[in-house]
Amino acid sequence: MSDTKHWLQDDLPENVELGKDSLIIGSEIFKRFHSELSNAITIGNSSTLHQPHFALGKQARLIIGDHSFLDNTILLGEQKISIGNYVVIGWNTTITDSDFHPASPAERLQDAIACSPTGNRSARPPIAAAPVIIQDDVWIGPSVTILKGITIEKGARIEAGAVVTANVPANAYVIGNPARLAEPPTVEEAASE
Repeated sequence: MSDTKHWLQDDLPENVELGKDSLIIGSEIFKRFHSELSNAITIGNSSTLHQPHFALGKQARLIIGDHSFLDNTILLGEQKISIGNYVVIGWNTTITDSDFHPASPAERLQDAIACSPTGNRSARPPIAAAPVIIQDDVWIGPSVTILKGITIEKGARIEAGAVVTANVPANAYVIGNPARLAEPPTVEEAASE
């Protein structure tokens, strides 16, 4: 595939930019894509997004670099999610830059009414949001959750099932819920698993 720009189902929305030799695979990936920004999604060259789920609000922006691979990743944005170059993200991982619903009981009730089928979505209370930044050369295993305001620095490895609630330093290895720094398994340990 030389010099191709592909979403296999249809034409891309006008505010989505897909780089050379990049591919998006999936049928209903833009079902919850509501961003009104002119450059809402920018995907670099030679990246593959297999069955992604874009749930992006009106002012949300998503940036994905070159040579990255996302497998069945859920991207929930109200502000900004930035994913670097050479990033691999395993299936069923969720990345969110927002709480999406308020914490206080009164505001949760107001939000539930506004989000109901007959509700007025413009009556929703303010919801906390902060950008998520994933730098280059990061490996994220399956079923990871990355919460708002997190920066994962270059070369980090996030083990399967981790819930990332704090920034991750460069070249770190994190596991668990909540995610914590750990020593990566040795070659012998990995081979015996």
